[in-house]
Amino acid sequence: MPALEPTDFAGRIVWIGRVADRKRALASEPVPSLRLGFGGPEGEAHGGTVRPSCSRVTKQHPKGTPIRNVRQISIVSEEELAGIAAALEIDRLDPAWIGATLCLAGLPDLSLLPPSSRLQGPDGATLVVDMQNQPCHLPDRVIRAGTGRETLARSFRAAARQKRGVTAWVEREGELFPGDVLRLHIPAQPAWPHLAAARGAAR
Repeated sequence: MPALEPTDFAGRIVWIGRVADRKRALASEPVPSLRLGFGGPEGEAHGGTVRPSCSRVTKQHPKGTPIRNVRQISIVSEEELAGIAAALEIDRLDPAWIGATLCLAGLPDLSLLPPSSRLQGPDGATLVVDMQNQPCHLPDRVIRAGTGRETLARSFRAAARQKRGVTAWVEREGELFPGDVLRLHIPAQPAWPHLAAARGAAR
C-alpha cells in the first residue's frame, strides 16, 4: 500500500532564489534555475546534510549541536506573501527579502501543508516538507530597506504568522525552473487524534 497519495493540488514556480553567503546577507538573489542535490540546492548557504541546531529546536538539542539538515530550502506562497504585504501596508513583499528559495502560486494554504508532504517537479525532483517556517524579526530591516520605509505597520514576525511558508529538504535530485509545476503528494494517514491534548500539555 502506498505511503503517499498524489493529489490534484499543485503549485507553479513563479520565483527562484539562492542565499550564497548567509553571513553577508539574509536576502536571497534571483537565479534562473535550481539544481538540487541530496545536500540541497547547489550554491545555497543553507544546504548540507547536517547543520548546527538553532533556537527553533533548543527544547530538543543544545544550540549548535550537529543535527540532520531538514531546512535546506525555504518555500513561500505568492498568495500568502500578498497577505503579509497587506498587513505590513506595503505594495509587495519580494520573496528575496525573506531569504526564500522558491515562491509558488496556486497551492492554497501552503504554510499549513502536512509535514512529510512531497512536492514533485516535472523531472521527478522531489522536496519533502519538514514543517511550517516560524517567522522572526530579522527581515524587518531588509523590508524597510527594500521599500524605503522607515517604519512598517507591523513587524514581519506578527504579519507573517501562519503565512511564512515551509522548510523542506531534497528527497530526489533534479532541476527546477520558473514555470515548473510541483505536484503535491500527502501522507496516506489520518491526523494523530491526540494532537490537541499533546499541544496543550506542551504549553
